[in-house]
Amino acid sequence: MAMRLTLMATVFLAGCSAAIAAPAQDVILPASVIFATSTGYWEDDGNAPNVERAPTAAESVSAPQQKRHGYYKLFAVRQPDRTSKVYLQQIAQTETGPAIASTIELQEISDLKPYVTDIRPENSSGIIKQPGLFATIYLKTDPAAEPDGWTVLIDELGDITIEKATN
Repeated sequence: MAMRLTLMATVFLAGCSAAIAAPAQDVILPASVIFATSTGYWEDDGNAPNVERAPTAAESVSAPQQKRHGYYKLFAVRQPDRTSKVYLQQIAQTETGPAIASTIELQEISDLKPYVTDIRPENSSGIIKQPGLFATIYLKTDPAAEPDGWTVLIDELGDITIEKATN
């Protein structure tokens, strides 16, 4: 019996050390992204500017394209102090699949140094027939307080409005 327990313990420990030595899987979504929603719809003739940000070194500024379209992604990234920064992306639908067209930080929200508790789209049907976006970010400015809702609205012209939700 003692021999059997020793053998089982050896096999268990060998399996544990093999699991520890195994290469880590690729990170699909960083752990710091705590809430995300994809919603809304946008389109342009290829000459309209994206939601603005400077291109990274790996990206290039391309010439105007044909008509483009896609959807928006709204997400919160937890900071080391447990507050969050909130970002808005335009995701373009391309022949090779979705591609990030632009990313901006929603400074009005990030300046609150919020504790984001949820982000929700206007509806969960996944089908938006009109250009624009409507989503609600639930956040606290004090960890002990009840969350407040803040709406993010993008109209058909691409203008962004961020305001405290009213009931």
